[in-house]
Amino acid sequence: MEILSNLALGFGVALSPFTLFLAVCGCFLGTIIGALPGLGPSNGVAILIPITFTMGLDATSALVLMTSVYYGAMYGGRISSILLNIPGDEPALMTTLDGYPMAKQGRAGDALVLSGVASFVGAFLATIGLMLLAPSLARVAFLFGPAEYFALYLLAFCTLGGMASNNQAKSALAACLGLGIAMIGVDSSSGLPRLTGGNLHLYDGIDFLVAIVGLFAIAEVFFFIESHGKGSSIGVKLGKVSIPWKDILVSKWTMLRASGVGFIAGILPGAGASLGSFLAYMSEKSLAGEEGKFGTGVPKGVAAPEAGNNAAAGGALVPMLTLGVPGSGTTAVLLALLVTLNITPGPTLFSDRPEVVWGLIAALLIANIVLLLMNVPMVKMFVRVLEVPAWVLLPGVTMVSFVGIFSLSGSYFDLLLMIGFGILGYVLRKLDIPTVPVILGILLGGNMEDALRRAMTLSDGDVTFLFSSPIAVGLWIAAIAGFVAPMFLRNILRKPQRVTD
Repeated sequence: MEILSNLALGFGVALSPFTLFLAVCGCFLGTIIGALPGLGPSNGVAILIPITFTMGLDATSALVLMTSVYYGAMYGGRISSILLNIPGDEPALMTTLDGYPMAKQGRAGDALVLSGVASFVGAFLATIGLMLLAPSLARVAFLFGPAEYFALYLLAFCTLGGMASNNQAKSALAACLGLGIAMIGVDSSSGLPRLTGGNLHLYDGIDFLVAIVGLFAIAEVFFFIESHGKGSSIGVKLGKVSIPWKDILVSKWTMLRASGVGFIAGILPGAGASLGSFLAYMSEKSLAGEEGKFGTGVPKGVAAPEAGNNAAAGGALVPMLTLGVPGSGTTAVLLALLVTLNITPGPTLFSDRPEVVWGLIAALLIANIVLLLMNVPMVKMFVRVLEVPAWVLLPGVTMVSFVGIFSLSGSYFDLLLMIGFGILGYVLRKLDIPTVPVILGILLGGNMEDALRRAMTLSDGDVTFLFSSPIAVGLWIAAIAGFVAPMFLRNILRKPQRVTD
């Protein structure tokens, strides 16, 4: 009964005309921001924060606007992933694996509608979880120390072999390349530069956005130039766009499982939606086995990462509101907004400022419905992007990439670096080496190193500390199994085929 009364309080705040208007505007702006390659939710929220102060919004209204932008950006990231094979943000990276092949098969509309429904399921269930389980689930985060986080990241890299390629050696090479790139910059512990070659521009490390735009957007331009537009997936003819009820029904359990995985990943501080999307995709791929044909354009491969990353986005709000610890980069920006508004997140926030917390939860429930209604009917407009001639679209994508990167950093060196990553992406794809592990290596490498260093500091260099808890041991076992099992499974599954040939 207490939850219902608190939720009634929240809807009383969220259903006011002005707050509802802010939620709708935030959803629309967030979807556009998420669809633009390179921006992503964290940058979008950071860019729009000054607007909240210019408008003189109170704490509840400002938080509703920013979290609506946050959720909208999580929805929007799938658009360029499916249509252009360019992730709008980091969590949408996994959506490219099956979303883009579906677009090449003439099912871009189906992929967009399915991903929109999966995003709704993940975000809606995560919001319900935030409402019901926030206080108790926040305690789970205390069980994860540096040893557990290191094992968790190791699990992610050990399962890379079966994610984007059937050749584990190439995937491992790509992951090591990404980890090496993540090491570039000034060492946070010693203050000494690493792998910079004496270039001052590299002292701050490699910006993830520069790498992802280069490896995907610029590399795609190089392939288009090489083929002179022949065989380009951009501009493919589309069939009739409708709601793919069959795909939605087939993927219903996938959405539920992925939402659970993503939500748990989201409540772990530092894990964020990227890891939630990855774990959701990999868990569904392991359940489907070799016959699942993940990576070739299967609906479950689109539904899983979208439900996972949107659920993780909601889960990341749990540690931010209950512990004052950001669960992702975007919630770190939201945390800064709360502190600026003289609101102290923590266990007492639910009792001290219930109108803020429950108004936010109610607004998120409304925002999810708005986003579903906004994204499904507008799918035809998004699909029309593919109808633009490639000679018009690709220069536009290139221009947006250059303008977006330069507007964020103001550095000409980053533009040159982006071109360098484009050349690297082109070479890797020519050698049939997947680029997804490179991206994940750059994204997770710094966090993995920090976890290892904290573990060694706490244990005074004792390596056995990495196996000091049941959770860590379980993750290590899962990591080893995840790396070794695919090699045996492939051989077992291929044997019957050889007999029948």
